[in-house]
Amino acid sequence: MSGKHPQKNIEYLFGLHSSLSVLQKNPLRILEVYLQQGRSDPKLDKILAEIQHNGLPTQWVARKTLDKLAEQGNHQGIVLRCKAEAEKDEFWLLEQLEQQEQVPLLLVLDGVQDPHNLGACLRSADAAGVNAVIIPKDRAVGMNATVRKVASGGAENVPLITVTNLARTLRNLQEQGIWLVGLAGEAQATLYATDLTGPMALVMGAEEKGLRRLTRDTCDQLVKIPMLGQVESLNVSAASSVCLFEVLRQRQFSK
Repeated sequence: MSGKHPQKNIEYLFGLHSSLSVLQKNPLRILEVYLQQGRSDPKLDKILAEIQHNGLPTQWVARKTLDKLAEQGNHQGIVLRCKAEAEKDEFWLLEQLEQQEQVPLLLVLDGVQDPHNLGACLRSADAAGVNAVIIPKDRAVGMNATVRKVASGGAENVPLITVTNLARTLRNLQEQGIWLVGLAGEAQATLYATDLTGPMALVMGAEEKGLRRLTRDTCDQLVKIPMLGQVESLNVSAASSVCLFEVLRQRQFSK
């Protein structure tokens, strides 16, 4: 999880999963560690070992101090004062794709507004080995404390790319050889009958509304998840998970 701070270029991260992920992957970001006095937790002990290994400045403080730093978020006894991470944009992503040796897999979320859904998508994306998650700047939720909490470390592992013009970004991805597969209930092809083994971006729509028309028209192919019960559709985070792990299954069996 994370909280904003008025001091420029400073970010407060909190929660066990998020803290451990930063400690293991990018400890140089951490300026100082705040731990709750008197708290004992096996998971916190593992984090303490990482803190000591990296020789990070540490303060043991009262819970109310952590509550204030985390803006009343569920800090779970730890808050990290960090250098704010530089935002990654479309140009960074395109450069990474040019250097990518493995078959790229991207997740595009077209206007997801619930932070719980974005967090769950990041968690699934991390588990499925997604290279990056792409979201539009407007009319969509961005990174916040709730997203980080639900992502359980996925927000620290998977780059979140915010773009100003999603349709243009999708066209740029196509020029890089990325096949755009959009999920739409009206599609004729099913997820399981579609070849998902090549370089691709899975494009998911917003809650209730689904893909916007321009986004749908830009996709190279539309697919649907077969639904056998009375429910017409899945939550966007559940649908993303189903699709991502079908991609993973196909790629593993194609080797």
